[in-house]
Amino acid sequence: MKLVTAIIKPFKLDDVREALAEISVQGMTVTEVKGFGRQKGHTELYRGAEYVVDFLPKVKIEVAIADDALERVIEAITSAANTGKVGDGKIFVSHLEDIIRIRTGETGGDAV
Repeated sequence: MKLVTAIIKPFKLDDVREALAEISVQGMTVTEVKGFGRQKGHTELYRGAEYVVDFLPKVKIEVAIADDALERVIEAITSAANTGKVGDGKIFVSHLEDIIRIRTGETGGDAV
């Protein structure tokens, strides 16, 4: 089993959710986060004063999936979140040792 973590632009969340639903991904966790990479941040003007925005708003999506669904999930996220501009985000893939569904006690792939 794998844990796919994607950091994307907030306005792309619905597109990614729909793309994952189309390939039968049943659940996900979404967190509002802030950060920067190559995009670095930017300066903004507010009431005549210029200030630096170091951390940009992003959305972190976490999806636990079976190993055989990995390529489809990566493709769905990549195509839905892509704008072609700096700051589109990153996808991280981690191995999951085990999953336990609290309500039923199911483990492994049955718990996904």
